[in-house]
Amino acid sequence: MGTIVSLNVSRKKGVNKEPVESVTVRVDHGIEGDAHAGDWHRQISLLAEESIDVMRAKGLELEPGAFAENITTKGIDLPHLPIGTRLVCGEVELEVTQIGKKCHKGCEIFKQVGDCIMPREGIFTKVIKPGSLRCGDRFEIVEADA
Repeated sequence: MGTIVSLNVSRKKGVNKEPVESVTVRVDHGIEGDAHAGDWHRQISLLAEESIDVMRAKGLELEPGAFAENITTKGIDLPHLPIGTRLVCGEVELEVTQIGKKCHKGCEIFKQVGDCIMPREGIFTKVIKPGSLRCGDRFEIVEADA
């Protein structure tokens, strides 16, 4: 199990995501009110606090959401979850659809330290069952073939 440390949304693409206390997620959409939501396989992005700590160790002061992740977690080895793994929290169910992503242009973090963890350790999910998520909620991991 892992904990939601932060929930982060932005109304427009290309701007920092801001933390919020709770979000509503919808099937075929993602997080209501987030600019990256839509009917595709990368509806919601997640990054582990442990991954952010790697970048902090390089001298950066970073808050959750700095990598444009929607959900910052603690206690889940996100980049090693197989595609198809389900993350369940209350009524909400997310399915892992992608691990990492191509970094299409050098982000500000990469420009500062020559590295960015999101392309390697961020994951993407789609919403299987809708509902609400709150900071402090816990995800249960359901194996892909379970």
